[in-house]
Amino acid sequence: MTDLDLNWTLGTPGLLGIAVAAIGALLLMIMKFRIHAFLALIIVSVLTAVATGIPAGGLVGVLLGGFGSTLASVALLVGLGAMLGRMLEVSGGAQVMTDALISKFGEKRAPLALSIASLAFGFPIFFDAGLVVMLPIIFTVARRLGGSLLLYAFPAAAAFSVMHIFVPPHPGPVAASGLLGADIGLVLVFGLVIAIPTWYLAGYLFGRFLGRRFDLPVPTILDAKEGSAETEFRSAPKLGTIVFLLLLPLVLIFLNTGLNTAATAGLVSLDDTWVQILRLLGETPIALLITVLFAMWLLGWRQKKKPSLVETVVDSALGPVCSIILITGAGGMFGGVLRASGIGNAIADSLDAIGLPVIVAGFVIAAVVRLAQGSATVALTTAAALVQPVVLGNPDYNPAQVAAIVLSLAAGSVFAGHVNDSGFWLVSRFFGMDTKTTLKTWTVGQALISVIGFAFALAIFAVVSTF
Repeated sequence: MTDLDLNWTLGTPGLLGIAVAAIGALLLMIMKFRIHAFLALIIVSVLTAVATGIPAGGLVGVLLGGFGSTLASVALLVGLGAMLGRMLEVSGGAQVMTDALISKFGEKRAPLALSIASLAFGFPIFFDAGLVVMLPIIFTVARRLGGSLLLYAFPAAAAFSVMHIFVPPHPGPVAASGLLGADIGLVLVFGLVIAIPTWYLAGYLFGRFLGRRFDLPVPTILDAKEGSAETEFRSAPKLGTIVFLLLLPLVLIFLNTGLNTAATAGLVSLDDTWVQILRLLGETPIALLITVLFAMWLLGWRQKKKPSLVETVVDSALGPVCSIILITGAGGMFGGVLRASGIGNAIADSLDAIGLPVIVAGFVIAAVVRLAQGSATVALTTAAALVQPVVLGNPDYNPAQVAAIVLSLAAGSVFAGHVNDSGFWLVSRFFGMDTKTTLKTWTVGQALISVIGFAFALAIFAVVSTF
């Protein structure tokens, strides 16, 4: 018998049953038997690959593909973001920013201030990169004012999430707009109309509720150890320096995302050399690298700190986040196996045959595919590809309706992120939450963002249909 003989064809019910069993086994291993999440994810990924008939000869390739592709997007962002965060924290910069926020907004409105800053930063910055950069500020505010970390961190994380989901120039709504021929300007305007109230309801208000229900301590992952060389790095930098370091990646990344949007609108050409150079500077890893180098200079070398001390502080940021990076990569491995099994396409094809209104069908397809295989991008593009023949060039839909359909797909693509989503593990580990608590908080919060966002998209669709 060859390796290829091990591959068999399963129908949608069989694939769905395996996916449900795999998720159940993963939760049981982590929550009941206390097996480390990294090991549990690898074990379940292997068993799922075998059960879904992935050929033995290609099994390891699928595992490494899912793991590697996730690390390619996460490891650099988390590593560079952690370096920046550590320097902001141990230099006293996070405290300076915290004092300024509290002085401006007051202690009672500190969570709101953090969220507003996150909404602004989240316009061009991807979810994971923005969250990592903001963490030292969030942790310092939470430590100073007291109470559960979730009171401060959840609304800020939700702010980054809604901007990433609904608002161009983020890749999800841009990709769906391209597939469905939507006006990117209308998607941007409607995306903001949906994102802000969705954040307020599912991020800010729900975050306050979670803060009262779950007493979560502030993690020590970015803290300096008293008496260590890191305490010598403290210099109480000026507020302007910290604001500059926070805005620098924002501006650089906007060069990339803004030029991509301009190219889609035909305003610039991606073939022009100057456009390519600015886009390179705005690639998230490059932007964070530039910011880290500026931080090393402004917070270290310019303050007459020894190069060896700066190196120690930067190096100390990597150890604590290694576990986060590996677990996130393993979560990507599990999602990769589910995608390779074909479960997403099988479910999408079955749902497509039901005959729901296109805006509802698109949301349901994206949500179910998201639940099944974890990737929001795959869920969004799968749903967009399936509804494309009905929407693209259809005179029955005006431009505003098409934009609303794009946003309904975007809402479905984020529904209830759980253990097969690498972002789930990123939030879980950075917030210091166990798997059960993350399911009760982040997963539920993502479901709320999805459903509320879809309700707003549906309302926009109904209103613009009358014109």
